[in-house]
Parts: sequence; structure tokens; C-alpha cells
Amino acid sequence: MARVCAVAAIGRNRELGKGGKLLWHIPDDLKRFNALTRGHPLIMGRKTFESVVGYLGGPLPERPNIVITRNNDLRSRYGSQEGVVVVGSLAEALEAARKSPGNEEIHIGGGAEIYTQALPLTDKLHLTLIDAEGEADTFFPPYEHLFTKKVFEEAREWNGIKYRYVDLERGRHEAEPFGAGAARKRPQ
Repeated sequence: MARVCAVAAIGRNRELGKGGKLLWHIPDDLKRFNALTRGHPLIMGRKTFESVVGYLGGPLPERPNIVITRNNDLRSRYGSQEGVVVVGSLAEALEAARKSPGNEEIHIGGGAEIYTQALPLTDKLHLTLIDAEGEADTFFPPYEHLFTKKVFEEAREWNGIKYRYVDLERGRHEAEPFGAGAARKRPQ
């Protein structure tokens, strides 16, 4: 079964971007994003896709770019381009991703609205937690209560900016038998 993973770089207050642009451009973070998503379907919203096209001059290479939009102009402009699939909903995007090469992992690449829609279906988060605050108009949704199992963490620094790569999986919220001290002392 396909695993759904979200990939994002966020500030202390879960800031993502402002005015359609990312707040931070850390070269190693961009390399990590590429390494994680290359060869796997990448789902994103129209604004994120247009930002990528503006930055790179085309879609992200070596992975299916699955774009969610209600904009028919985008469908006609990019719908027939190799490596780009344009759909109208998250459900359609996931269906297209499951039919794509590399579908053992499906990645969610933003923006904020797509992250929010996809979070309940997401199995793993690949986050870059930036130790800074930025002026933002888009934010990553609250995730801390769902993703409690840390499976990877690495601290880094670039140009005075401290950040951490953190991979989180959904935690299990199973009640301990007889409470937290049960293993030490059971009731008679």
C-alpha cells in the first residue's frame, strides 16, 4: 500500500511562505526535498506548481508532478505536458499518484491548503524545522498531536540559520494498562 508523506520547511510558528514564495531558501534543504521526492509522485496545489515553474522554468524533473486546481486554464496549459497531471481534487490526485511510477511513496509538497487537506491521510512528515520566525501569510497545519513518533533528526546550520531535519510518523495513542506505573506496582 502506498505511503503518503508530506515534505515541508517551516519556521517556529509553522510558517511556510508569504506572497506565494518560500520564506527560506536553504540549499541543503532543497537538495533533501529533491532526494526525497525524486522518482515518486509529488502532489501540489496550483500556486505551488506555478511557483516551481517560475523558479525552474518548468515542472520538477524525474517525478510525476500532480497538480490540484479548479483553474481550467492551467489544465489546458499544462495538462498535456509530460510529467504533469492536472486534477480537480485531492482524491483525484491520490488516485493519479497510485497509478504513477514510484507509487510506493506519494509525496505532498504544498501549499498550505493542500497540506491541510492531506494531513489526515498522511503517514509520515519530512520536516525541516527552521529555528527562526518569518513574516508569513501561509502556515503548515497543526501536526504535533498526530505525529508523535520521531524516526529521524539531524541538526544543521547554514549562513547563521539553525535548522533540523525531523521525520515524524503517526504515534499510537494506546492506553497503558493500569496507568503509567502499572509495570512497577499492580493493584492487588
